[in-house]
Amino acid sequence: MPPPAERPTGATYADAGVDIEAGDAAVELLKPHAKRASRPEVLGGVGGFAGLFSLKLDRWKEPVLASSTDGVGTKLAVAQAMDTHDTIGIDLVAMVVDDLVVTGAEPLFLQDYIAIGKVEPQRVADIVAGIAEGCVQAGCALLGGETAEHRGLMADDDYDVSATGVGAVEASEVLGPDRVRPGDVVIAMGSTGLHSNGYSLARKVLLSDARMPLDGHVEEFGRTLGEELLEPTRIYARDCLAVAAETHARTFAHITGGGLAANLERVMPRGLIANLERSSWTPQPIFRMIAQRGKVTRAEMEKTFNMGVGMVAVVAPEDVDRALAVLTARHVPAWVLGDVRPADDPEGARTLLHGDHPRF
Repeated sequence: MPPPAERPTGATYADAGVDIEAGDAAVELLKPHAKRASRPEVLGGVGGFAGLFSLKLDRWKEPVLASSTDGVGTKLAVAQAMDTHDTIGIDLVAMVVDDLVVTGAEPLFLQDYIAIGKVEPQRVADIVAGIAEGCVQAGCALLGGETAEHRGLMADDDYDVSATGVGAVEASEVLGPDRVRPGDVVIAMGSTGLHSNGYSLARKVLLSDARMPLDGHVEEFGRTLGEELLEPTRIYARDCLAVAAETHARTFAHITGGGLAANLERVMPRGLIANLERSSWTPQPIFRMIAQRGKVTRAEMEKTFNMGVGMVAVVAPEDVDRALAVLTARHVPAWVLGDVRPADDPEGARTLLHGDHPRF
């Protein structure tokens, strides 16, 4: 009978708090989710040192790759407080792929990074399940990622997520400010709520100052405050590509941190302004509640939150009806938000908001 194995007398990785077995268990749990989020160009499976993606270059004459990296911000604090982890990944994918599609690029694949205090396999699998669902919605592959256990640096229940996405677009079809013309029309696409920006202010106003409980039912929302705050970000990638395929789309603007005006200015050329009308839409009740409970000024609200507009398309005037029809068929709330005009001051603001929101 062989002698019993000797117990290590020195320090081990497990003694330092890193559980390799738990990490392996997490990988096994997340594999089915990653398998859902695939494309024909993906080579191999999860678990290799690198993800492989075949670029079928015959699809493009002169392909241009687009890349974007982002995270979710302090919306994570709400997910962790509610112990709900299977939707935050949708937000992560949205923040990345909807930056890509602004250029006209089709999202091809995404790789995620999860830094976590202690690997709980089911929690990691839930996070990745959300990322995989987001990739399915966006039409891209989840090509791989990394889960890093940071014992001693992060609390056991804490985690942060980020991702990088890669897309491709034909060089002659890259969208941007150089395509925008006077007379073009600005079309808004409705958001599902806060999306993934402004949560530091929202949490301060609603949770810290107003002391509203996350599990408390809110009549205006028809659900709990926590459920409202965790509503996943709408992913517009496929919707934008559908609009670009059927219209003379000039550019898109993903409305994230900085709000509607600042993000639309990023795709407006000098000499032109986007003239927008607030009366064309009413922001959701969550925005009104933050403004009222925190006595937040309109200027502060508009530079912090999307205010109900998650993506903007700028299209040729003759394509307005077609663009709206495409979005309506795809169940995306959409409306004419304004138009593009010559600027009185070419060096001044490139986005102007007029009027007031009804019932806000």
